[in-house]
Amino acid sequence: MTDRSTFDTNVTTVTRFVMEGGRKARGTGELTQLLNSLCTAVKAISTAVRKAGIANLYGIAGSTNVTGDQVKKLDVLSNDMVINMLKSSFSTCIIVSEENEEAVIVEADRQGKYIVCVDPLDGSSNIDCLASIGTIFGIYRKDSPGAPCEKDALQPGRNMVAAGYALYGSATMLVLALESGVNCFMLDPAIGEFILVNRDVKIKKKGNIYSLNEGYASYFDPAVTEYLQKKKFPQDGSSPYGSRYVGSMVADVHRTLMYGGIFLYPANSKIPKGKLRLLYECNPMAFIIEKAGGTATTGKEAILDIVPENIHERVPVVLGSSDDVEEYLALVKKHSAK
Repeated sequence: MTDRSTFDTNVTTVTRFVMEGGRKARGTGELTQLLNSLCTAVKAISTAVRKAGIANLYGIAGSTNVTGDQVKKLDVLSNDMVINMLKSSFSTCIIVSEENEEAVIVEADRQGKYIVCVDPLDGSSNIDCLASIGTIFGIYRKDSPGAPCEKDALQPGRNMVAAGYALYGSATMLVLALESGVNCFMLDPAIGEFILVNRDVKIKKKGNIYSLNEGYASYFDPAVTEYLQKKKFPQDGSSPYGSRYVGSMVADVHRTLMYGGIFLYPANSKIPKGKLRLLYECNPMAFIIEKAGGTATTGKEAILDIVPENIHERVPVVLGSSDDVEEYLALVKKHSAK
């Protein structure tokens, strides 16, 4: 008897998934067009990442981006690919990228109703050592009349209609958050499609892993220092937390989503406003974590409630399992009262 279980003839691709959701919501299909184009860019970047050494895509391209990171060749390729694919989707009017000092206004004859904020290649400092890197994006509707301008992108994260990231690791995974929840899609290279592998993902209420750059330990606020002390040397007889830190936000947040725990990039005396960017790093990740049942905060307010003042604004970020984040917030409150 032939075993037919090795080949699924009714797979749910990301396109099918979004189309089904759009049909229920009686949408126009424009979001599906946008996500299709974004997936094409992600597939191309995934291929480029895997053959970077052969194609001589490693090394620095000879400039720095607007946030001070040295621009790698893969960054340049990824940025061009994402912008070109989004423009050709006829569904976007403004694109905010980490690599561009100003917002990209799409040509009038190709404009749609969506605004996309994107980090085309997050964790680029990891490129040359082959550690995991990724793409992060957040999608908004243009909510003002008139011609699109940069100011239209300065919306709080609560206004997002979708957010997600692609992780270029041992396989390429797309994690997509919509109003209905968080779902994970794996790229099947045999058919070139993202296949649904985890439906309605929820983060654990409490984890046992913390993730942050402890190289800044001498600059940490007292609340962060005390929190780490409690995780390393618990006084209640519980096991210490494990420490994991890759230095690529996509990789660190994805592990936090899958296993639970807490990811921190707090402000400190060296970077008092935080390091990670609100529009295309913190907001999309906060949206994903909240839709999965977790919490995302600056330590003072919810990430998604912040009204941005500029497109490259930086903020502190602490996100993950609700119980772990609440424990951290209790220490922030304790030290603020002193």
